Amino acid sequence: MKRFFSIFISVFLSLSLVLTGCSKDNKDQSNEAKDNVQTSSEDVKKFEPSITFNGSSTLAPVISAISTDFIEDNTTWNKVDDKFPEENIAIYVSAGGSGAGIKAVIDGTSDFGMVAREIKEEEKKKIKDIKEVKIGIDALTIAVNPENPLHKVKNDLSKDEIKKIFAGEYKYWDEVDKSLPHTEIVVVTRDLSGGAHEVFQKNIMGDTQVRQDAIQSPSMGALVSKIMENKNTMGYASFGMVNQNEGKLIPLKVDGVEPTKESILDGSYIISRPLIVVKKGELTPTQQHFIDTVMSEEGLKIIEEMGFVPVK
Repeated sequence: MKRFFSIFISVFLSLSLVLTGCSKDNKDQSNEAKDNVQTSSEDVKKFEPSITFNGSSTLAPVISAISTDFIEDNTTWNKVDDKFPEENIAIYVSAGGSGAGIKAVIDGTSDFGMVAREIKEEEKKKIKDIKEVKIGIDALTIAVNPENPLHKVKNDLSKDEIKKIFAGEYKYWDEVDKSLPHTEIVVVTRDLSGGAHEVFQKNIMGDTQVRQDAIQSPSMGALVSKIMENKNTMGYASFGMVNQNEGKLIPLKVDGVEPTKESILDGSYIISRPLIVVKKGELTPTQQHFIDTVMSEEGLKIIEEMGFVPVK
């Protein structure tokens, strides 16, 4: 799909010819988002043609996909709102982790931070007049390679068993189940200072640390690739990534609960995390138009198509 051409960094200065390819449904939903914003003459004076996002590598492809459709539907800002000048829409999306997104907002180097965890109280204090928009929910699934026999003999791990695997107390697969081969377990995590690992540490590990030789991946995409490349690897893969790579990853139950849209929403699956867009201060009119599009039916549909659970 065209929206997946830009995954981590997107800069678009689209040609008007692109508009001719827009579907009626997309235009109708885009118009619905436009109608929700009343632009005054004072708002026009605050006009900013570009919008920047920085943060979570899980959330970046989602914002990138929505921005692609937004630009292809409108091209220039006057087509979003006729009070705006005829300037090209430019939306920049870069992935550096949830912590980097928060720092970028605090430092003023990005308009929005993308965060795939709860925002800490000390972070809220540093962001003056914080604005948070929760756009969806993700979960961290305990996932293995389809060729790993674990999921055929034991597709349900207790929280204590997961902790022993990630801490290194279980070093070989036959320590998890005697029918499995005496092969070393390879553990992959996100970087230990990142938002995804904070969620895993809080919900599974508690005060126990992961083994020192665990592979730390720089992004969720890299973590998922490690699992797909090596049948002896176990890691905590994003629910969205598992859905995007259907059949290439096997998510296991945790304490008897399968990671599904329903179990994530009702909280019975214990390793979930919010997907949040955060900003310092009031949104400009152009920013408000784009965020309204993210939260429109079309925006929520894209979030769901990319494997996450949208928040309506």
